[in-house]
Amino acid sequence: MAAESTTQRHTSEGMAAKIFRNPNLVFSFALIAADALFIALIIAYVPYTKIDWDAYMSQVIGFLGGERDYKNLKGDTGPLVYPAGFLYVYAAIRYVTGGEVYPAQILFGLLYIINLAILLTIYVKTNVLPWWALSLLCLSKRLHSIFVLRLFNDCFAMLLLHASLASIIFQRWHLGLIIFSGAVSIKMNVLLYAPPLLLLMLKAMDISGVISALAGAALVQILLALPFVISYPLSYISRAFNLGRVFIHFWSVNFKFVPEPIFVSKSFAVSLLIAHLILLMAFAHYKWCKHEGGLLKFLHSVLVSIKLRFSSSTSLKKSNNGDKSLKILKAEHIVTTMFVGNFIGVICARSLHYQFYSWYFYSLPYLLWKTQYPTLLRLILFIGVEFCWNIFPSNAYSSVLLLCLHLAILFGLWAAPSELPYVSNKRTD
Repeated sequence: MAAESTTQRHTSEGMAAKIFRNPNLVFSFALIAADALFIALIIAYVPYTKIDWDAYMSQVIGFLGGERDYKNLKGDTGPLVYPAGFLYVYAAIRYVTGGEVYPAQILFGLLYIINLAILLTIYVKTNVLPWWALSLLCLSKRLHSIFVLRLFNDCFAMLLLHASLASIIFQRWHLGLIIFSGAVSIKMNVLLYAPPLLLLMLKAMDISGVISALAGAALVQILLALPFVISYPLSYISRAFNLGRVFIHFWSVNFKFVPEPIFVSKSFAVSLLIAHLILLMAFAHYKWCKHEGGLLKFLHSVLVSIKLRFSSSTSLKKSNNGDKSLKILKAEHIVTTMFVGNFIGVICARSLHYQFYSWYFYSLPYLLWKTQYPTLLRLILFIGVEFCWNIFPSNAYSSVLLLCLHLAILFGLWAAPSELPYVSNKRTD
């Protein structure tokens, strides 16, 4: 017993020493403590800004009252346009807070800190940034406001997205897909991560794994939507997953320099969609699948593996399974692919409202350090983006500047070398 106790003590001391020898971990704990204090001060002394909270509560009251027709769930800012997960989350918030703003702010403050802790876990795991640059995750005035002064549903969606990404970099793919689906059920912007996520799944799993993971994600959507789909299916699908919504030109932070008639036109939306698809395919072919010989060659190898998987030859099946066991993706490759794919979607989004900054702010330090720009230029780009998002109301000049900054970051990512995707360099065709 004494020997066992001594061994446990030495193990604990060794872990503690390892933590304190890692400046990233020590600094991360300090950042969480400092930002928690800052959040408390914001809640205590900065006035809350009423935007969507009352509308959220009105929609939740209708849901709790038994209404299942989405077209009848409305608030003072308009009809409900989010999937069913949003209603469950805000119904729970209403139950905990009584629908009052102040306790909800405290809840969102805790949400902010949990989200920050998850992100720091991702950043420390990938080890792309120097320890001091982790502080950039805590330096956005706009993000603090979005969480504790606005109480937007984007906060919950992005928390789940980051939790999903953390699960995936620790090779918990099925769990990650379930959490990802939960994020989509709160707000559909999370689907910007879907194309790079599917590509990563095809790299990391065989076809049966991909199908089972997607089935788990689909099951989450079905279960959450079931009360609405059973009663009013068309109303739910048309409103909760409306991909054709046109946002008001005045509130957009990007493309404000585009005249409003063009901004709201279908041709402009189609042009941005085409640009989005071209950029995704270019990065997939030349960057994300570079070490597999390009996107087309990679997809061909996937088709070959599917044929082998369903072949009647047992030996071929075993060979294929052996190949798959070598394909463990590096955390850095996973995070880079996910963050860049989402960033491309943000650049090509027709309208970005102020709360949409939460969609990609937390990836900015990572993306900047993936470029080969000098540190000073990285910091200038970071400050420039933050500056544009804090101009209210946005104007043509701030919008042009934001687009230029985004394109500069994207060019830096394109020019940067591609990291090796797999933990093992061994690879069989």
